[in-house]
Amino acid sequence: MKFYNLLIKYRFWLGLALIVLGVVAQYTVDIWTAVICYTVAFIALLSHFIIGPLRLVQKPMEEGNIEEVQKIIDSIWFPGLLIKPIRSSYYTLKGNMDMARQDFTSAEANLKKSASLSSSLNDTEGATRLQLGMMALQRSDFKEGEKLVKAAIRSGLPDKESEAMAYLAMVQIYLNRRENKAAKMYFSKAKALKPKTEQVVKQIKEMDKYIGRMPG
Repeated sequence: MKFYNLLIKYRFWLGLALIVLGVVAQYTVDIWTAVICYTVAFIALLSHFIIGPLRLVQKPMEEGNIEEVQKIIDSIWFPGLLIKPIRSSYYTLKGNMDMARQDFTSAEANLKKSASLSSSLNDTEGATRLQLGMMALQRSDFKEGEKLVKAAIRSGLPDKESEAMAYLAMVQIYLNRRENKAAKMYFSKAKALKPKTEQVVKQIKEMDKYIGRMPG
């Protein structure tokens, strides 16, 4: 695994080195050795540009090494060349990094790019739409927020915590409309998931006191 990660990290430079070796081999050894060097160089360079190094972000993400994650993201010079599912993940990751820096304008732009690239191979589609929906709600754009959160629920969310957040967002939307019955229904769904995240648990506890006193 370590060797494979090193190969991903340096395959661009390996590809360039193999082109040089191919040229040298063509004039000093034989054409077939040169062809082998050119072929491996082509594979290395092609995979660098259409697959990219996103696989390398897992370890620094787990370690909380945000600088290393940013360095890996910045090493992708031409994101438009990435294949569609990886390009979508790239923009999702960029959006999350923007949100960590509280650059919400850039975050929203990148997450929208990710959502527009969604496909059956992209298991982050629901989470991306949920993030966009939450950002719309922060701007008090309840119409757009509702559309995006409902789309996130339909797409499927990766865990119970995200699903609970989506249902709580729907509670907020329906409370704003004073549609108490619908708000209570979504609140029941959020509670039934029994989320563990401190922020979500706290929000449910605070909302429980208010929901219980509501008519309807």
